[in-house]
Amino acid sequence: MNIYDIATKAGVSIATVSRVLNGSPNVSAKTKEKVLRVINEEGYTPNIFARGLNLNTMKMIGILCTDVSDIYYAKAVSIIENALRQYGYDSLLCSTGNKLGDKQKYIDLLLAKRVDALIIIGSTFKEESDNSHIEKAASKVPTIIINGLIDVPNTYCVTCDEYTAMYENVVALIKKGCHDILYLYDVESYSGMQKLNGYRAALKDCGLPVPSALTLKVDKEPASIEAAVTHLMNKGIPFSAVLASEDLLAISAMHALYKKGYKVPEDIPVIGFNNSLLCECSMPKLTSVDNMVDTLCNTAINVLRDVFDNKTVTPKMTLSAKLVERDTFKL
Repeated sequence: MNIYDIATKAGVSIATVSRVLNGSPNVSAKTKEKVLRVINEEGYTPNIFARGLNLNTMKMIGILCTDVSDIYYAKAVSIIENALRQYGYDSLLCSTGNKLGDKQKYIDLLLAKRVDALIIIGSTFKEESDNSHIEKAASKVPTIIINGLIDVPNTYCVTCDEYTAMYENVVALIKKGCHDILYLYDVESYSGMQKLNGYRAALKDCGLPVPSALTLKVDKEPASIEAAVTHLMNKGIPFSAVLASEDLLAISAMHALYKKGYKVPEDIPVIGFNNSLLCECSMPKLTSVDNMVDTLCNTAINVLRDVFDNKTVTPKMTLSAKLVERDTFKL
């Protein structure tokens, strides 16, 4: 049911229904009672975000990420909301956490709010087996996925070539004489695996082994990361450089190195990923891969506008990353 159906069944104009919903005093008690009775009978939930009587679009976009406190997701949300605002769209944000049931619940919530589209930030929404939550969403509204990849009709993926970026990092370090490269990562999402596979492929192509002891999965907590790197050094496992899938991991590893008396980059160069604000706050300032979150997000909005305009849109777009050199490593 929509406002047109309510108006027809109540035998009044849609303007009258709108006035009842908005609590206008310019409606008689009898008419108001009749309209409210139909609304209650039909279980109609008015969408408070509707623009007047323009019910073809709510001008509302749903945004989902797993953790809005994450510095990468927070920046992406800010860029998306600002871009949507420029085009007259509002947004509803859901920070879902990583449990599949919660992701499904919040997608259902946004669909119930009759959003015009969904924008999903990050590849952690793609599950190894059950992706029905994304398929369900895409069957109802266009679904944009930023830096994630899933092959479902009515989904449009805007990704960064993080595989090549990590591959090139490894090659650059090897050219500097670093052959034992410690790799730190925290998740095995699409994005996480692209980086990890780039690391492994570069070592193999350069004729070097991929030592399991130097491929370290860690919890995304500074103290835990420091402890893991310290434990590695205490065991006497040597490494000549550090690569990390995120800046937080790289900076936490630097703390562990400093406490053991190593200097960065003189003894051990370090490269992070995401080119976040943390890079400028660390000492020394962190060299990091810019995975183009600004461009990814603005491209996603442009894709969405093209979908709304019924233009032909490619289901997958891939952008190149770039290394931003600072103090911890220079080409």
